[in-house]
Amino acid sequence: MIPLVAYRDNSCDPRKCTVKKLERAGHLRIVKKISQIPRNTLLLDPTAEQALSPADKSVKSITALDCSWEVLDTGLVKSWRIRRALPFLMAANPVNFGRPCKLTSVEALAASLYILGESDRAAEILRCVSWGNRFLEVNKEPLELYVTAKDSTEIVKFQALFL
Repeated sequence: MIPLVAYRDNSCDPRKCTVKKLERAGHLRIVKKISQIPRNTLLLDPTAEQALSPADKSVKSITALDCSWEVLDTGLVKSWRIRRALPFLMAANPVNFGRPCKLTSVEALAASLYILGESDRAAEILRCVSWGNRFLEVNKEPLELYVTAKDSTEIVKFQALFL
């Protein structure tokens, strides 16, 4: 089981924060300083040059950045050794429903777990939000395809089918 971590800067409403819900349910650990993010973690970063793929299965942990991107515009995360972007997926959260790539942290972490072969755990963490199952329904076809990819290059080819 891959440990989950989230960097949270308190820029969102704590009552609606999906990371806080995951923490309360015991699914992840929140860190409040970038320096507290494990150095050997796979950092989910939409600006990363490489896509997350099943080839990343051996990661020590997955970290979501639950913050405003203006906060991270300092370049502090650019030094991480393992940074990956998620492939094309549709949001199912109430704020961005149907918008491509506008995922909440719980959606991003669930997608990561699914792609890395932990689909049951992905479904489990999505149960922390009322609309979580909808995310898997909306993205069933791409997720099933992404999980069969051998590497990041193949993920990029597969996502072209949905763009």
